[in-house]
Amino acid sequence: MAKKNMMIIEDHPLMLRGLNEYFKKSKKWNVKGIASNLVQAKALLAESSFDLVLLDIQLEDGWGLDIIPSLPQNPLPIIAVYSAFDTYAYVSTALSMGVRAYVTKRSSEDDLEKALLKALKGEVYIDDGARLKLQTVSDIRDLLTKREREILSLVISGLSNLEIAENLSLSRRTIENILSCIYDKTGVRSRLELQKL
Repeated sequence: MAKKNMMIIEDHPLMLRGLNEYFKKSKKWNVKGIASNLVQAKALLAESSFDLVLLDIQLEDGWGLDIIPSLPQNPLPIIAVYSAFDTYAYVSTALSMGVRAYVTKRSSEDDLEKALLKALKGEVYIDDGARLKLQTVSDIRDLLTKREREILSLVISGLSNLEIAENLSLSRRTIENILSCIYDKTGVRSRLELQKL
């Protein structure tokens, strides 16, 4: 198998260095770019194409999944998450946004690489800890990520999508995408119903 081009997005310097060194030693991957934040990641995407994007969810300048709208659509790279977060909200949101592998940082680099290879074969991989969380949800707000709860509270307070975007320094499209996830998770179909949650 020819080496696959990978971008790593991780804001913790030691973790970024460790992942970079691990995958560079592998015969299966070409680490074509590393980024510690969304700004750097978007700049790399403008310059190069990647077969796979490995990202952390929590970054200093935003939510890792916010990079997804910036990814080229044809062909869309495989998206994999390597995160300390394993709550239902994070895992289900990631999967709903097209993530093909979700691996928690309790897993080894070897397990991570196995998950990425499965994703490249067209499989969806969720590690055991994250999979368990998908099966144990009791409250509807437990379904939402911190960012989704933040946006929900602003919707409830009566702000428009544009006002929410300006308030959080995000694009209007990002707000619309996150709201779509909130609708899917809660089963609510209108803004008026959301305001009653």
